[in-house]
Amino acid sequence: MAKAVVYVTYKRGVLDPQGEAVRGALSSLGFQDVEGVRVGRYIEIELANGRPEEQRAQVEKMCRQLLANPVLEDFRIEINAPAPAE
Repeated sequence: MAKAVVYVTYKRGVLDPQGEAVRGALSSLGFQDVEGVRVGRYIEIELANGRPEEQRAQVEKMCRQLLANPVLEDFRIEINAPAPAE
């Protein structure tokens, strides 16, 4: 079984209210050097065994249809193939 990891974040230039709230909180805690914070989502998907290119295409389709809003968000996919049996 392979695992896909998807990272979803707002696109550059899109207001990130959670990121701004975290930045403000860090500033109030004395972390004055923080100029920006972006908050995103981390999603793990377990996939049946298959060819990596097919798995990636399937996860990209999931992202475009459900997991991310392509107008406002970017996503990055990592496919972690299972270790070969010894």
